[in-house]
Amino acid sequence: MSKTYLPHTWRDMLLAHRIRLEPTPAQRDYFARAAGTARRVWNWALAEWNRLAASGQRPDAMRLKKHFNAIKYAHPDWLDDQGNPWLRTVHRDAHAQPFAHLARAWSRYFEARRTGEHARPPRFKKKSRCRDSFYVANDQFRIEGKIAVLPRVGRVSLSETLRWPGKIMGGSVSREADDWFLAVQVDVPDDVGRCRRSGSGVVGVDLGITAAATFDSGYKVAAPRPLKAALRRLRIRSRRQSRKHEAAKALAGIDVGGTKGWTLPKSKNQTKGAKALARLQARIARVRRDFLHKLTTRLCRENQAVGIEDLHVKGMLANHRLARSIADIGFHEFRRQLLYKAQRYGTRIVVAERWYPSSRLCSGCGAKNSKLALGERSWTCGCGARHDRDVNAAINLQRLATAALGVETALPVASQALTPGTAAGTVPAAGGKVTPARHEHGQQDGSGQEENAAHLRARF
Repeated sequence: MSKTYLPHTWRDMLLAHRIRLEPTPAQRDYFARAAGTARRVWNWALAEWNRLAASGQRPDAMRLKKHFNAIKYAHPDWLDDQGNPWLRTVHRDAHAQPFAHLARAWSRYFEARRTGEHARPPRFKKKSRCRDSFYVANDQFRIEGKIAVLPRVGRVSLSETLRWPGKIMGGSVSREADDWFLAVQVDVPDDVGRCRRSGSGVVGVDLGITAAATFDSGYKVAAPRPLKAALRRLRIRSRRQSRKHEAAKALAGIDVGGTKGWTLPKSKNQTKGAKALARLQARIARVRRDFLHKLTTRLCRENQAVGIEDLHVKGMLANHRLARSIADIGFHEFRRQLLYKAQRYGTRIVVAERWYPSSRLCSGCGAKNSKLALGERSWTCGCGARHDRDVNAAINLQRLATAALGVETALPVASQALTPGTAAGTVPAAGGKVTPARHEHGQQDGSGQEENAAHLRARF
């Protein structure tokens, strides 16, 4: 069985543009305080939520927000050393939006529990271990060319102009290493959000470690592996920070144990080392993101249908020998980008079921090699065909996508375009329309095709 994600038909779409800010030192200081305010209000709201739930009451984010608004300018916890409400120095959006975020977080958690998925409840945010960000409502800021006018700080320089014309729906300011970014959500017209494809091919893509992506044509795309390239420098800088942290503990008189509840002194060298380590980690993430954006854009721009596998990434990361290489490529991010870009290019995404044996099915005769091990990169079928494991899987995925595309467009599909012994069916999918795409022999188990192998070989 497979899922087919079709482009939505709507008049407007929401797109986001993330722009690097060029703030002054005073503006940087405000951004840090606003992000800290959002983090502290989140922790307060979560603590109150847990307290109400433990006492048998039913928490509600809006009631928590009303209670917070009643005490935020008078309660001692929210006053500075002079007894003044320090929240007045930060725009209200920074400490109003965490309640909505908390409500959505609990909704996702309960929904995952209802569907039987593994889920964790919302957790407290710790400084330097969470993403620094805060929200700005659409009526509180505006964009004027390469200038953003934000509340409390005024005009902030942008590194580029806003890419999308349309109505601004909101924005958020976030930090990555020592750079600040403004992400603007824009409601753009459909004719602006849609992109024209440069081709109408059908491609199967097999993700892997030796090659990040293998196409059914045999072309392989090597991954940049930014973590592997920077791992030595990352370890050196991490060790330096660890030694500086131990020195700070010794200076504070802490010989053993943790530092929970302690405020350790930070030297200038420790602060500079932390920034250098954060910049290196941010560069690793940017290189990986850039590679995935270019690859997924190319696939959606040049093809009308793309066949991929439903990989169990979490289970794959449990293999500690392969976890670093898998995470360094970004399998989950590849699929996420592919799905949302397919909506803009009008590309169909066909996702083969998790147990579909794409590597074990011979793309020539349809026979299944049940004994194929993970370490075997090539194998020979009984029909005499010699297969590269990744190329063979990509060919099977391409034929599965071709079959689904033929059903979707109500066009006849040649028998040779189908991989003998495969099947596609109807599976509910969130976020996209799913159209049935059944095999011409009827719906079958995608991982047990050997029963029909003789009949299929006789037909083809």
